[in-house]
Amino acid sequence: MSADPGPCPCGSGANYTACCGPLHAGAVAPSAERLMRSRFSAFALGLPEYLLTSWDPATRPQELVLDGGVEWRRLFISDTTAGGPGDDTGYVTFTAIGRSDEGRVEQRERSRFARGADGHWRYVDGDAA
Repeated sequence: MSADPGPCPCGSGANYTACCGPLHAGAVAPSAERLMRSRFSAFALGLPEYLLTSWDPATRPQELVLDGGVEWRRLFISDTTAGGPGDDTGYVTFTAIGRSDEGRVEQRERSRFARGADGHWRYVDGDAA
């Protein structure tokens, strides 16, 4: 029997294996917000491969090196516009809270997502909120 990985880093309240874990393993995110949550969890867990594959190819960097000096701890979603089953684009406004050696780290962004022809939501870009 495997160890219980505990609550999902995205803050949904669900266990990781029932929340972002399946998305990290290749399942399709049902909405832009779910993809946003899974990307936060990927930052928190240090999964750059997932971050790259969930990034729109038109805006994706060649490589991604995560800042190991930041421990991402909390995610707050303040607004979601579109990004559901009948949409091709969506926006998620969030605040991510972390901790570094220098103290509290806070990132606020309004992220844009697009659904590809394959049905997968992908991060396109974001503006500081």
